[in-house]
Amino acid sequence: MEQDQTLKIRMNNAFQQREGTAKECNVYRLFNGFYEGLPGVVLDRYGQTLVILNHREISESQLIIEEISEWVKNHLHWANSILLKQRNHPDQHMKNGKLLWGEVLDSSIQEFNVQYALDLQINQDASFYPDTRNLRRWLLENTSGSRILNTFAYTGSLGVAAGMGGAREVIQTDLNRHFLDIARKSWALNELINDRLKVLPGDYFRVAGRFRQENKLFDIVIIDPPYFSQTNAGRIDLQNETTRLVNKVRPMVAHQGWLVLINNALYLSGSDFMAELDALCRSEYLTFDQIIPIPPDITGYPATVVDTPPVDPSPFNHPTKIAILKVTRKDQRKS
Repeated sequence: MEQDQTLKIRMNNAFQQREGTAKECNVYRLFNGFYEGLPGVVLDRYGQTLVILNHREISESQLIIEEISEWVKNHLHWANSILLKQRNHPDQHMKNGKLLWGEVLDSSIQEFNVQYALDLQINQDASFYPDTRNLRRWLLENTSGSRILNTFAYTGSLGVAAGMGGAREVIQTDLNRHFLDIARKSWALNELINDRLKVLPGDYFRVAGRFRQENKLFDIVIIDPPYFSQTNAGRIDLQNETTRLVNKVRPMVAHQGWLVLINNALYLSGSDFMAELDALCRSEYLTFDQIIPIPPDITGYPATVVDTPPVDPSPFNHPTKIAILKVTRKDQRKS
């Protein structure tokens, strides 16, 4: 009983800390149990839907999920439905999500006055990542007139933010066509010009090779790969091989353009990632520009955090590490 009360106090405190976030968007993390007192349980708001992401074993979490659901129904006035996603369930449908309460799941959300389409049961994720919010803000502010290549686009939120920032061309590419269908829906929700969007299903290595052969140049290239994957064309390994991914697309970045790198390897320390970036920037053609921090609703707040990541992410503030590099082209470098 005492443990239940402690959890409710921590959740209530966490929710209060996030009241300011609700003023600028209706998608954010309400409670990050990994850092705020309930390892394995994460609560995210998507419009009027509360999504419970449960990473714990099913046998040890049923009572906790029931208690959280009742608390949400009684205390969160905006919530019309609750979706449970269980990462360790043997049934893929349960990983994708089971509706615990309510009748309708939200199909779109808004952030900084931009609309994004959703499919909350698309897979074990929820089709939109709140942790890259500050990067979407940066894209809104820095893409006017730019040509954008968004690789590993998933459902295309970063490319849509660039489109809303005034980009003149956005190419969204991902291996999964269904994910890219949601990118199209988000583009349409914001009434963006169709001719400025190109959706390109395909493997990262093959798409990059094709654009290099065409001498295609972009002002911003975004690399947001999964932690690990293997195709016939190549391998993704964020723990060990970020440099190889960068080198595939670096020749396609225009003079004074940017490379945006996202690395979500949980066990890759921030210092090790920075060491790899420093090695890349030893040439005179790449320079480190800035870190994009992860917002506090994801990391937890000083008043709510009771635990830390498995490895130190500093100088980044979260295991999801976002860095921006500036590119100087050899053919335009001043002597």
